[in-house]
Amino acid sequence: MNTVDAAGVPIGDGHPPRIMGVLNVSEESPYDPSVFDDPGEAAAYVDETLIAEGADVVDVGLESANKRFEVLGPEAELERLDTAIAVLESTSRDAVFSIETRYAEVADAALSRGFDVVNDICGFADPEMPAVCREHGAPVVKMASPPDLERPGAVEEVDWAARKGPEWAAAADYVDMVYEALKHNGLTEDTVVDPAFGGWSEAKTLADDRETFRRLREFRGLGQPVLVSINRKNFLKAVAGRETEAALPVSLAATSIAVERGAHVVRTHDVAETRDAALIGHEFARDLARGTDGVAVDRLDVATADEARRHAERLGTDPEVADRVEVLVYEVRGLDGSAERTLAERARAAGAAYAGGSEPGTGLLVGTRTVLATLGTGERRGLPATLLEALPDV
Repeated sequence: MNTVDAAGVPIGDGHPPRIMGVLNVSEESPYDPSVFDDPGEAAAYVDETLIAEGADVVDVGLESANKRFEVLGPEAELERLDTAIAVLESTSRDAVFSIETRYAEVADAALSRGFDVVNDICGFADPEMPAVCREHGAPVVKMASPPDLERPGAVEEVDWAARKGPEWAAAADYVDMVYEALKHNGLTEDTVVDPAFGGWSEAKTLADDRETFRRLREFRGLGQPVLVSINRKNFLKAVAGRETEAALPVSLAATSIAVERGAHVVRTHDVAETRDAALIGHEFARDLARGTDGVAVDRLDVATADEARRHAERLGTDPEVADRVEVLVYEVRGLDGSAERTLAERARAAGAAYAGGSEPGTGLLVGTRTVLATLGTGERRGLPATLLEALPDV
């Protein structure tokens, strides 16, 4: 896992979760508390609210990315950049400042005039973006997007059959598309990846966001820090039946989970509360170790075979090694003596294990996903249907 240095603030494993507070100088942005067109008022908000509450990074948006609004061109963004620069120059500068833009031309101007980081919501759709950021030595957040400056986040609209082949497109799910979109056009060493939560297209569903969140650890397979922007998002609000104004608690619960699952940066409008939730997630996350004697050893935060395959792909290793990663443990109850003996014998023969408990017919079945799948596809006689149906597919 690379550590990204954002103007002296390290982002990555072994460092505290970083909080990215939001400021918009775009009048069409939907969340009123963060929208300003007066540089003095905006600067006061940055210092007295965002930084005072614990923001490590202040992300300044020049336009709303809402798909209902017309996309601004680089000339219009450059006009608004003057306001953003006036805000920047009026603050204490006690934070890292990020400019949200899809245009390399705007990023170049912003970095030249004092910004530290670029937040590219179109994921290098402007092919000059990586070069501009490298030239300035600036970190860049790359959001998963198609190579289209007018369709940020709409990864399901990519012609995946043409890009990856018909077989890949037929088998891929939404998370696969997000992952491949982040890989497209590469990553700089100072890239932070963003899996693009939110309603970026009409085709995207709440279920897509929820599945991305469940599989958040997979994005660590890219080897770069991960940013999540989940503040008051619909896929969370719908779980609890909350409107935006009442959705802070669900956002905070998700923030702790996201950091525990490996997120390094959380973008939010609610800085103080999000900071606390992120620290809780960080406290109970898995410990990762890195050597200091010239040999680096990272304990990868991997819980499933799919997550292991992402790392195997990145390192160019045999993907079959991932099948050894995911150990499943089942508690089994209600077996008769014959079924318990049969299960123990077949588990042992397959390379798994069944251990009976103190109560007859009760025990633990343990093995890798691949091995346990063979129990459900081989000889089925003597084992109850409920057990066979619970076993994983091949």
